[in-house]
Amino acid sequence: MEKNNDTDSKNFSRIRNRKKFIRTVLQLVLLSTILLFSIYNIFYRDTYQPYTDKIQEEKGFIALSYFGVQRTEGSQLLISQDRLRHQLESLKKQGYETITSEDIYNYYKNGDKLPDKAVYLMFEDGRRDTAIFAKDILERLNYKAAIFTYPENFTKKDNKFLSPEDLQQLLDSTYWELGSNGYRLFYINIFDRYGNYLGEVNPLMFSMMHQYLGRRYNHYLMDYIRDKYGVPKESYDRMKDRISYDYEKLESSYIDNIGYVPPVSILMHANTGSFGNDPQVSNVNAYWLTKLFKLNFNREGYALNIKNSSIYDLTRLQPQAWWPSNHLLMRIKYDTGQDLNFETGDSSKSAAWSVLKGASEFLDEKIYITSLPEDQGIIKLKNSNNYKNISIDVKLEGNKQGEQEIRMRSDDAMNNYISVLVSGRELFVREKKDSKEVELASVNLDLINNIPIKSIEEDSLAARKKELETFSRYAPSTGQAQVYLKRLNSEKTAAPSVAEGGEEYIPEINANEKGDIKLSITLKDDDISVSVNEKPAVNTKLSKTDAGGLFLLSGWTTHGFDQRNLTDDVYDAVFDGLTIKNLSRENILFSSKYTGMEKIIYTGKKYGEAIIGWFVKYL
Repeated sequence: MEKNNDTDSKNFSRIRNRKKFIRTVLQLVLLSTILLFSIYNIFYRDTYQPYTDKIQEEKGFIALSYFGVQRTEGSQLLISQDRLRHQLESLKKQGYETITSEDIYNYYKNGDKLPDKAVYLMFEDGRRDTAIFAKDILERLNYKAAIFTYPENFTKKDNKFLSPEDLQQLLDSTYWELGSNGYRLFYINIFDRYGNYLGEVNPLMFSMMHQYLGRRYNHYLMDYIRDKYGVPKESYDRMKDRISYDYEKLESSYIDNIGYVPPVSILMHANTGSFGNDPQVSNVNAYWLTKLFKLNFNREGYALNIKNSSIYDLTRLQPQAWWPSNHLLMRIKYDTGQDLNFETGDSSKSAAWSVLKGASEFLDEKIYITSLPEDQGIIKLKNSNNYKNISIDVKLEGNKQGEQEIRMRSDDAMNNYISVLVSGRELFVREKKDSKEVELASVNLDLINNIPIKSIEEDSLAARKKELETFSRYAPSTGQAQVYLKRLNSEKTAAPSVAEGGEEYIPEINANEKGDIKLSITLKDDDISVSVNEKPAVNTKLSKTDAGGLFLLSGWTTHGFDQRNLTDDVYDAVFDGLTIKNLSRENILFSSKYTGMEKIIYTGKKYGEAIIGWFVKYL
C-alpha cells in the first residue's frame, strides 16, 4: 500500500514538474515576443519616407478629403477600411505620391517642384476610428496624411475623437500631420424642408433632425446669424466678435494642447468665391485665416489645384463611402486631364465583357459600372448576339440617384432592344424597335415594397414633433426644455392621410440613398416577366422577339438631393450576384457569384468580418 502511495506521489510530482516546465517555457516565449516587439518598435519601426521625384512641369496637385474611416461597410458617410485601401492602392499604381502642407506652401511661395503626380491626403473631423483603420494602409503605401480636428473636442472627453495625446502619437509615427477644421462644428440659419425656421443647432441636434431639414442652412463662420426673414440678429461688431472669438479659442486651444497652430485649415463650406456668404463675414474670416494659417482649403467638389490658385482658396475632392476606385479615378481623370488606367478586378470575370463606355470593375461578387461624367457607363457580354430566351437574377445596389439598366435582345447600335431600367424609385420595362422606344410598364418600387405612403400633412407633423423633441432634449435649461415639451404635447396626434384627402408626400432622393432591389427577369419568346424582391411586378407581351446581345448600363441623372454646393456628376451602377441563364439549353451564360472553394473562402471571410465587427462594436 505504501509502495503504491510512493508511486502515485512520484507520478504527481512528475506531472507537476512537467506543467511547471511547460508554463515556464510559455512565459519565456511570451516575454521574448514582447521583448522582440519592443525592440522592433524602438529600433526598427518604419517611418515615412518623403518623395524624391520632383520633375513636375506645373501640373499642380490634387487634394482628397475623407470624412472618416470605419472597419467595415455600412455607413454612407464613413468609408470602409477595405474600400479606402483599394482607392489608395489604385492611386499608388497610377504613380501618385503624397505631399505635405509644407510642400504645398513651398510650391506656391518658393516655386518648389512637386512629384509628377502629387496628392494631398486629408481626413476630417479628428475621429479615433480614422486613425486606427487608416494607419496600416498609410504605412504600407508610404503615404502621409493630414488629420483635421476641432479643438473644441479636446475638452469633451469623447472617445470618438482623438485626444491631444493621441494626436502627438500620430505625429511621432511620421505618417501624419495636423490640420484644423475650425474651432467647432455648429450650424446656423437652419430651416426644415417646409420652410420652418429652426435657428442654431449643434451637431447632435442637426443629426437628430437631419431627415427633415432642407437645403437652407449655414456653418457657424459663414454668415450673420439671421432670423426667419433673413434679417441679421446681430450687429456687425457682434458678428465680428463672435467669429473672432472662435478663432481666438482655436489658437489658444491648439497652443495649450498641441504646442502650435496647425499650418492648414478647412473653411466649412465656402464655395462662394470668398470666405463667407456675406462680404463683411468674408472679410473677418480672411483676416483670421491669413493671420493663423499658411494655407486654407476653401472649396470642395473639385480635385485639382494649380499654380495660379490662391493658397487660401484651395479646393478638395471628397470621396464618398460608396465610391468604387473607378469613381475616384474617373473624377481625377476629368479634373486633371491626365490619362489614368481604370481598375478591372477579377480578370476571369471581366474578360467575358467588353467596356464600351465608362469603366467596370469585377470585385467579389459585384460588378461596378462607373459612368462618364454626366453620361453613361456601358458594358456588353461578349458573344451574346444570339441570346433570345434568358433568365436573369441580380441585386441592384447602386444609389437611387442614378439609373441601372439591363438591355436584352439588343443590336450593337442599341437601336432595338428590351430594357429593364431602375431609376430613382421607379422600375420601367421598355421596348425599342426601329429606333422608337415604347414604355410597356412602370412600377413604383416603394409601393411594391410596401413602404407606407405619407401625406404632406403627416410628414410635416412628424417634422415638427422631431424638431420639438430635439430642442427639448438639448435645451440649455430645464425651464426651456419644459416649454418645448409642452409644445410637443400640444401637437396633434394625427394628420389627414392620403386616403383622407391629404396631398401625397413625395420625398426627394438623397445623393447617398442606397439602392437594394432584387430583380428576377424571365424573357421568353414574346413574354417578359419581372419580379422585385421576390414579388411579381411586371408580366407583359413583346413585339420584338428576335435574338440579340446583352448590355449593362449605369446612367448619371440630375435628380438626387445633395446638401453640398457641388453635385457629383459620376454614377456607379452595382450589379450584385448577377446570373444569366440560357433557357433553351438550361446552361449558365455568366455568373458573378463564387462557386466551389472560392465560395467557401468568400463566405467564411464575410462571417469572420461579421464576428470581428460584433466584438469591435460591443466589447
